[in-house]
Amino acid sequence: MLRAFVVCLVVSHGREDTLGALFWDNPEEGLEFLCFTLEDQFQEVKVPGETRIPDGCYPLTLRTYGGMHERYLQRYPSLHKGMIEIWEVPGFTHILIHTGNTDDHTAGCLLVGDEVRTNEGKRKGFLGNSRPAYLRLYRQVTWQIEQGHQVILDVVSR
Repeated sequence: MLRAFVVCLVVSHGREDTLGALFWDNPEEGLEFLCFTLEDQFQEVKVPGETRIPDGCYPLTLRTYGGMHERYLQRYPSLHKGMIEIWEVPGFTHILIHTGNTDDHTAGCLLVGDEVRTNEGKRKGFLGNSRPAYLRLYRQVTWQIEQGHQVILDVVSR
């Protein structure tokens, strides 16, 4: 089975959130920037819905049940085939990749967007233009899965 890799480089830790950059690992071209990411803050002890995904490699799958799946099915009826779910994260379950703007929208999931505001100092991180970034990533990931490729998310802190 061929593998496709998506690399999430964690670049900034705030008190309540974590900002990153998402890249597609193209075997012929190298890393290609896809979008920015936002998730909850790092914590040594996991707090459900309030802790970022730890560094590691995790398979991506499509989840075809649940409230988010139903909402996205209505939002993107001609495109949606299931929510992108991040699997095999120790101590975590039900981690989705979806749209949103702040850590209040994450509930432990990974948000994507095309614009970012830093989370330095007392500022909270912010993502803008989340839907275009999500649709671009979604098309790429679902195409790879439909081709029978295993898609892996590699989370790396700097």
